[in-house]
Amino acid sequence: MGTHVIKMPDIGEGIAQVELVEWFVKVGDMIAEDQVVADVMTDKATVEIPSPVSGKVLALGGQPGEVMAVGSELIRIEVEGSGNHVDTPMPKPAETAAAPVATKPEPQQPVKPAAYQQQAPVNHEAAPIVPRQPGDKPLASPAVRKRALDAGIELRYVHGSGPAGRILHEDLDAFMSKPQSAAGQAPTGYARRTDSEQVQVIGLRRKIAQRMQDAKRRVAHFSYVEEIDVTALEALRQQLNSKHGDSRGKLTLLPFLVRALVVA
Repeated sequence: MGTHVIKMPDIGEGIAQVELVEWFVKVGDMIAEDQVVADVMTDKATVEIPSPVSGKVLALGGQPGEVMAVGSELIRIEVEGSGNHVDTPMPKPAETAAAPVATKPEPQQPVKPAAYQQQAPVNHEAAPIVPRQPGDKPLASPAVRKRALDAGIELRYVHGSGPAGRILHEDLDAFMSKPQSAAGQAPTGYARRTDSEQVQVIGLRRKIAQRMQDAKRRVAHFSYVEEIDVTALEALRQQLNSKHGDSRGKLTLLPFLVRALVVA
């Protein structure tokens, strides 16, 4: 077994550093090739970082909200073969969580795309509805979250059959097709919460907050409008243009306005 290190790629356009928005994997997870492991954000867009190899996650290079330089270590994966990195101790707290795992991974963790496409509907229908832990955030795209919100479905009760447990539209269809009155089924509506939750202002939300604060400091918060009768001024302009326009050029209102500001 070897170690493969994925470094923060050069996204382009002169980007020297990016902000780590969200992890889609954790230490000990088995990931497949081309599976998205994290989202990073530049000043212009949010970019998904896929894994070029399959293996087990050994360590994560940062926490959501951290700013990472291009070329820094993003994630460390245990792969078959020699890998691309010589194993060295990594000063990360997550390494202790990966050390006790000496046995082979569970068969349900490494999901291959071809097998997943054939078995996903069967596994989803047979899977019982077990609520996730309070800190375990369900993975789903914005479209799936909007659809679940409109239907009054709490995503933590929906079994995700996508990569890393991501909830797909097919999972919502299978969940809504089940009789919700059966014993042991979870409620479809959102339960009343009595606890508190702290949400980090990172990624796009932080950029929006920074731009709004900058606009509040710089943009004028009031305007003044004065209406002035310029009938006589327009008559004077046309008279001067008819008299000296051919030899000196045509006049616009701008010279008169500048003169008025100078006198004022």
